[in-house]
Amino acid sequence: MATTLAFDVYGTLINTHGVLSLLDDMIGDNAQAFSNTWREKQLEYSFRRGLMQNYIPFSLCTKHALDYACLAHKTELSEDQKEQLLELYKTLPAFDDVKAGLEQLKAKDYRLFAFSNGAADAVHTLLETAGISELFEGVVSADDVKTFKPNPGVYSHFLRETNSTGANTWLVSSNPFDVTGAISHGMRAAWIQRSEESIFDPWEIQPNTIASDLLDLKVKLESVNCISSDKI
Repeated sequence: MATTLAFDVYGTLINTHGVLSLLDDMIGDNAQAFSNTWREKQLEYSFRRGLMQNYIPFSLCTKHALDYACLAHKTELSEDQKEQLLELYKTLPAFDDVKAGLEQLKAKDYRLFAFSNGAADAVHTLLETAGISELFEGVVSADDVKTFKPNPGVYSHFLRETNSTGANTWLVSSNPFDVTGAISHGMRAAWIQRSEESIFDPWEIQPNTIASDLLDLKVKLESVNCISSDKI
């Protein structure tokens, strides 16, 4: 059975800090700190909504997190400026390694799927804008089950939708919470450590492999598969 790769989208394939240039024009030197707060709160709000079972789309979590970042950094943005930022969020760029990395993995006959907390239409737009949509067999969204990763139900939904099993599926994510969530559900997972400063949670659950980007991921998966074959 072919190995299925479930690619997280925001922060793994798509650079969520692609808003920095526009933010810099709007608020200057505080752009990076503002962007960090925005992203951190976006994730926190999705976690809280999931735990509360009070679902709203990921795009609304993003909007609420932007409002929070304005309050936290005492930054007054007009409604028009906020709308510009939210519109830009729909067409964020992919990381430089992504297209070549996906092409190499597809050439090795892996099954590639985008797997996101974002709604399917938003993910399709991101992938099309980045020029990588044709490399995926499909998009699986947490929006279908009205909750967010790392809820176990989201990973079950992915396996059902792609006709895969945990044993033959790898989650690929730069988000540690996603990696631990997938492994906890019986999948394997690769953590994409895009920065040496990135820290993985010191839990009993650790990634099956770590790669610096998607080009490195191909090498790491080949290495893991060789080790697995030797044990058979």
